[in-house]
Amino acid sequence: MSVEFEQIRQCGRERLQQLSRPKEPKVEWWTNVGPNVMWGTQEMLWPITQEAKDATPTERVVNLATPKKNFQTGMHAGRPLFYYSCGRPSMIWENKSNVKEANTRVTDLSVPKQPSKEFTNQEIRPQYLFSCGRSSPIWTVQKGALSAGDRPRTQSLANPRPPHKEFQPSRQVESIIPGGALSASASERIHTLATPKERPNGPFRPPQWPVTPGARNAISSTRCADLARPKATVEGYQLPRDEMWPVTRAAKRGSASGRIQELCRPLVRASMDHVQFNPDAFLVKETALKGQVPKRVEELSQPIQR
Repeated sequence: MSVEFEQIRQCGRERLQQLSRPKEPKVEWWTNVGPNVMWGTQEMLWPITQEAKDATPTERVVNLATPKKNFQTGMHAGRPLFYYSCGRPSMIWENKSNVKEANTRVTDLSVPKQPSKEFTNQEIRPQYLFSCGRSSPIWTVQKGALSAGDRPRTQSLANPRPPHKEFQPSRQVESIIPGGALSASASERIHTLATPKERPNGPFRPPQWPVTPGARNAISSTRCADLARPKATVEGYQLPRDEMWPVTRAAKRGSASGRIQELCRPLVRASMDHVQFNPDAFLVKETALKGQVPKRVEELSQPIQR
């Protein structure tokens, strides 16, 4: 019996250890499994098979891949891009024909800021020294650098990065409808489906249903009567009392005793106008002066050492 009990105990211990191990989250399953791809590049997550690359598209795929037609032509053409730009030499909107010359205020505002009297010409620096992206040089280039020839390595580095061999430029937004689709005629099945549904004009039945005499004189069964009976309350249940309790006649006719009348009298204290002239108003009783503070009160009165 002791050997069997020890085996059962060992099995239970192993089972408890197995159940106490934390469950592996599914998030790690998704993040750890898969190809190691660098984010921010144009590499595919999964490699494309050669069969998919060499496959010929169907006519349906070609029709879906055709861009839509651009209807923004003529009067409906979109506005040029320089209308929405800032800092471009192109005009943002056309000038009015009736405005020919600027007024005095516009002429004053268009005058550039003049330097101060203490400013000298030696302090003038070219404006392109403080700019970025301009064609002007930021510093002077040596004559040897101007007459030097390009090396093959420099030319290879100066060449722009070529696109991928299978790169395709972006398609047009508008899809062009083929001429066959424009001149095609609908079949009989499409005509039948396009026909609206025919609905009768009437007469319709009245919105109210007449009740038969048999239904009026019907008697419900015992089961229906039991189901229709409302649920009863628990034995001993009392309804909630009203917010206002009516006063009984005996309470209205009752008279207060002498003790109650004595307790209900307000405590009358002398005003400060009279107390300030009474020298014995704030005297301490002799019993209070002879009293002793208990140890517990003295212990609680000690300040906390911090």
